[in-house]
Amino acid sequence: MQRDVMMPDYLKKVLIPPPKSQFFRWILLVITALVFSLILSLSSFKVHEYSYKPGDVATENIKAPKNLLIKDERATKERKIQAEKKALTVYDYNDLLADKITMRLASSFEIARKMLNTKLPKGQPHAKSRHDLLWENKDKFEQALGISVSNGAFRILEKEKFSKNIEQLIAGIVKKILANGVVADKEALLKEGNKGIILSWVSEQRDEVVTNLRKFYGPSQAQIMVRVIGEPMLKNVDYTVKNLIVDIAQRLIQPNITLNIDKTEKRRQDAKQSISQVAYEVKKGEMILREGQRITDLDLLKLNALKEEAKGNSSFASTFGAALLGALLFFVVYLRNSQSKKKGVLSDNKNLLFFASMLCFSLVVARLSFSVGVALASSSSSSAITPQTIFLAIPLASSAMIVCLFMDIELAASFALVLSLCTGAIYNNSFEVSVYSILNFTMAAYWMQHCRERKVFIKAGMKLGLFNMALITALNLYFGKIPWAGMITVLGLAFFGGIFSGILTAGIAPIIEMVFDYTTDIKLLELSNLDQPLLKRLMLEAPGTYHHSLVVGAMAEAAASEIGANPLLARVCGYYHDIGKIKKPLYFIENIRDGKNKHDKLAPSMSSLILISHVKEGVEIARQYRLGKAIEDAIQQHHGTRLISYFYEKAKRQQEEAGRHPGGKEQEVNMDDFRYPGPMPQTREVGIVMLADEIEAAARTLESPTPSRLQGLMQNLINKTFSEGQLNDCELTLKDLNKIAKSFNTILSGIYHNRIEYPDRENGKKKNESPDKKQPSQASSSVGSDKKTGESHLKRLGQS
Repeated sequence: MQRDVMMPDYLKKVLIPPPKSQFFRWILLVITALVFSLILSLSSFKVHEYSYKPGDVATENIKAPKNLLIKDERATKERKIQAEKKALTVYDYNDLLADKITMRLASSFEIARKMLNTKLPKGQPHAKSRHDLLWENKDKFEQALGISVSNGAFRILEKEKFSKNIEQLIAGIVKKILANGVVADKEALLKEGNKGIILSWVSEQRDEVVTNLRKFYGPSQAQIMVRVIGEPMLKNVDYTVKNLIVDIAQRLIQPNITLNIDKTEKRRQDAKQSISQVAYEVKKGEMILREGQRITDLDLLKLNALKEEAKGNSSFASTFGAALLGALLFFVVYLRNSQSKKKGVLSDNKNLLFFASMLCFSLVVARLSFSVGVALASSSSSSAITPQTIFLAIPLASSAMIVCLFMDIELAASFALVLSLCTGAIYNNSFEVSVYSILNFTMAAYWMQHCRERKVFIKAGMKLGLFNMALITALNLYFGKIPWAGMITVLGLAFFGGIFSGILTAGIAPIIEMVFDYTTDIKLLELSNLDQPLLKRLMLEAPGTYHHSLVVGAMAEAAASEIGANPLLARVCGYYHDIGKIKKPLYFIENIRDGKNKHDKLAPSMSSLILISHVKEGVEIARQYRLGKAIEDAIQQHHGTRLISYFYEKAKRQQEEAGRHPGGKEQEVNMDDFRYPGPMPQTREVGIVMLADEIEAAARTLESPTPSRLQGLMQNLINKTFSEGQLNDCELTLKDLNKIAKSFNTILSGIYHNRIEYPDRENGKKKNESPDKKQPSQASSSVGSDKKTGESHLKRLGQS
């Protein structure tokens, strides 16, 4: 029988660490820090030797290994810009505008009323009427009012005799609007909302800081508010006059909050002048000189200072700094992913070892790729070939793919961040390399999510290659460091790096799966194939258990989908949870076919040992067939620490009967002898399998499994399991249990649904009255009649 290649047990003990050892974690942290210090101290933190003259061109990137005090004009300028931005904008508040508009309104209405009250000369038939005089002076009215008035509106005012009431209503509305404040450009004003403005009162010569800028009206908002504010004031006014008042008030309103450019500019200049010259230390590792830069006198002064500082000093400080940086980065990622939900991915030392190994190995590859890139670039005549462009072809993204494949996308993102920062440091603190790396690694991990087929590796590699090409194009447009003549070569390297990462991941993944004993979705899909040798063996040697396992797998998969767990893992765990019954299949009720129960002749303690042994034997078979740690855990935990109550009660009855006989002595029955060893389910998937296993088995005992009976059975069993504390460690909530029960009810109702009864034409019986639908006693009694009629049935089938 063909089986997977197994890793020797002694090698597994060496490679797989203790799961919860704190000592191991500290040792791993120290080793990781040492790897960081070694890799980083060999690259960007190395003290350079150099000798330049003014006018020379720098042939390498030079960084400061020591602190250096330098005046920074750029930082000073930026601080002044920030201070200028923080200076509050000044707006003038013209609180006298409402009075001016009121005066214009009163003056214009007074002119009109005088015209209407003019005494006309008597006895002059051709003298002008008051109407004509009023319309001849319409221009004066408009000039005094400050706005134009349509002829229709003027007629209404004439009809109302330019009522004092209309004048007062218009003035009242305008005063209320302007008292709130109207700003010409409210959008520009709201941009100052984070810091506020200074409101300068024109009449009182005082300034006020205002932070609530939304209360001021914009021009369009003020127009709307005229009608809103005027509505209660004009409720008894004729509709036509009301519209006239609103129209005039809207046109009279002007912004009374305006930007004061001069005062604002003065405040900004004062803020800039308050900033003093910035002087700071150039920290160790900062860039002093870049490759291709022409040397100036200032550069020489810096280089001479670095030479003096470097003399007689050892590299202990830089090595210690690199080690500390590595430890801190690793420690932050460890804390983030060991204390989060689901107890943290890195809370298991095996996962921690895998993560640290991948990180250290990737750093070594990055350092080697830099050395190879420098060698190839120096021997190439093309200006497009640099260590950075050679880096594009290095399949370093494969490490992020592998972390995502065996861990999760969140941890892969943390891995990508740490590795990209370190890679940028290795490449002489290259910002472009860091940006490219973090996007490249993150997308590589993203496309490896939910990988269940081998072809996903190639698809992810091709997607990553195309993404790399787009990313390089964007970076070159921004930085402009790669000549466009060499872009075809660079894009080819970027595409090759992406697709090679996918191919390399496909080759390395099975090795890591074997070494670290991981189970991926791809492996789970292979195990879910019913043609697997172990499942075929289960079908032939324990057919009842095989059918039970298939139903449990289907129930577990449906329930896991409902609560957001891993449905594929739940289904596979359901398939293999009872494989230990292969060893003694006839000692389990579902495999008994002749009606003889072997446990009738055994002591209850021996029966319980046989039942309990299927867990241990199942784990051994899982290891023998290399099903993976997740399946082994499911087999070991799917019964938890539950009591085998049937044989426990049977043992108690036997002891009670023994105590009643003359000379007999009743012995106490140890409950622990009838318990499964556990542990209790540690994951949601195993918890689901536990419930599905118990409920499916119990459902077979129902004489008439209607949906209501099935539901009642499930509720009782789930409540019992929950109250016993068997689900305490698997993080299943009450909401999850409710969804699981509904899902189980749907599956079991479909399995045990009622069938339509068809009458038999020959003997009047119903066709579904077959042995498999009757009670056991009825089924056994019908065997004889079947034997008598079997031959005639075969003849009938052959006649047609």
